[in-house]
Amino acid sequence: MIVTRREAILGGVAGATLAATPALGATSLPSKRPSVGARRFTSRAVEREIARVSAKIGDPKLRWMFANCYPNTLDTTVRLRTVDGAPDAFVITGDIPCLWLRDSSAQMTPYLHLAREDAPLRQVFHGLIARQARSILIDPYANAFMEDPSAKTDLSWSLSDKTDMKPGVAERKWEIDSLCYPMRLAHGYWQATRDRAPFDARWAEAARLSIATFRVQQRKDGPGPYSFLRKSDRNIETMPLDGYGNPSRPVGLIHCGFRPSDDACLYPFLIPSNLFAVTALRELAVVAQGARGDSALAQDATALADEVARALAEHGRMRLRDGSEVWAYEVDGFGNAIFMDDANVPSLSGLGYLGCVPANDPLWLRTQAAAWSPANPYFFHFPVRREKELPSYGFPFSPAEVERGRT
Repeated sequence: MIVTRREAILGGVAGATLAATPALGATSLPSKRPSVGARRFTSRAVEREIARVSAKIGDPKLRWMFANCYPNTLDTTVRLRTVDGAPDAFVITGDIPCLWLRDSSAQMTPYLHLAREDAPLRQVFHGLIARQARSILIDPYANAFMEDPSAKTDLSWSLSDKTDMKPGVAERKWEIDSLCYPMRLAHGYWQATRDRAPFDARWAEAARLSIATFRVQQRKDGPGPYSFLRKSDRNIETMPLDGYGNPSRPVGLIHCGFRPSDDACLYPFLIPSNLFAVTALRELAVVAQGARGDSALAQDATALADEVARALAEHGRMRLRDGSEVWAYEVDGFGNAIFMDDANVPSLSGLGYLGCVPANDPLWLRTQAAAWSPANPYFFHFPVRREKELPSYGFPFSPAEVERGRT
C-alpha cells in the first residue's frame, strides 16, 4: 500500500500524542528531548529562552510541553554542514527525511528573535536560506527536496508521478506558498539581524526565478510548463485536464496547483495564497533593497505584488448567502468561487497571522468568522471545541485551531 505524506504525518502525530501523554496522576514529567549528545544542534540562546519562558508558566504540564516542544526543530531536524565554504542547513520535516520549503521556514521562525545574540544559530539560518535558494534553482515548482541534490526521490507516493521530476526533487506539487515562505524567512532574518551574509548572488538568482515563476503562472500566455498527474483513488491527489488544472481566465492572479494541505485546487486561483504572495513579495523587496542594494529586484517584486493586489481587490471577493462580503477561498476568474477554508496555512482565517491583513480589517474579520461557522462546509463544532477538517480525510486537523488562537 502506498502511503501519502499526509497519511504519514497524521499517523505520526497520533503516535506522538499517545507516546507523550504522561500517566494519569503522574507528578513528575520526564523530558522527552533527546539526550544532549544525540541532539542535532544546540543553541545557548534557545536554552536560555526555554528557562526564561518556563519560569513564567505556572501550569506544570504546559511548562513541560513548552520545554519539550520549543527546541524540537533544533534537537531533531537540523543537519548543519559546510558546502563550498559556506553553511548548509538541511531541515527535515518531522519524521520524513526531506526538506519542505514551507515547513523548514515555519520550523525555524520561532528562533528568529534569538539569532542576533547567537552566532551559531545565525549559521543555521544562513545555511537554511542558502539551501532553500539552491533548491528553488533546482525546480521552482517543487515543494519538497532531497538532501542529496543528485538523488532521485525515495518517497513512495511520488515515485510514479507524471511530472518533470528532476534529481534532488522529493515531491513536485506546485503550491504558491512554497515560494512565499522562503521570502518570509529571509525577511524575518534580515529584520532580526541585519546580517547580509546569506543574501549572495545565488539567493538573488533564486528570488528572480521565484518572481518569474509567479509571472508564468499568471498564465497570460498559456498554461506554462508545469503539469502534474498522480495515480490515486482520491481526486485531490492529482490535477484535472491532463495535469494542468481546471480552466481559469487570466486576470492577474497566480495559478496554483495544490493547497497547503497538499489537496488539489478546485478553482485555480487560491485566494489565501495569492494574498500571501503579495505580502511575501513586498518582504522580498525590503531584503533585496536593504541587504543587497538591488533596486531592480526590489522594483520587480513590488510591481508584481501591486498587480496581484489589484487583481485580488477585483476578483478575490464573494458574497455569502446572507449577503455579507468575504474573501473567497478559490476563484477561476470567470465569476465562479467557493467559500471554505483549509486547516493548514496560508488559509483565510490565518491571514492575520501571516500579516496579510490588519488584525482589525473588517473584511477579514467577517471572513474569519464565516470560516469558523457552518458557512464553511468543512467546519466542525463540538460542545467544547471547534475545528476545521481536511477535505481529503473528513476529520479535524489542529493547525487551524493554533492559527486561530494566535489571531
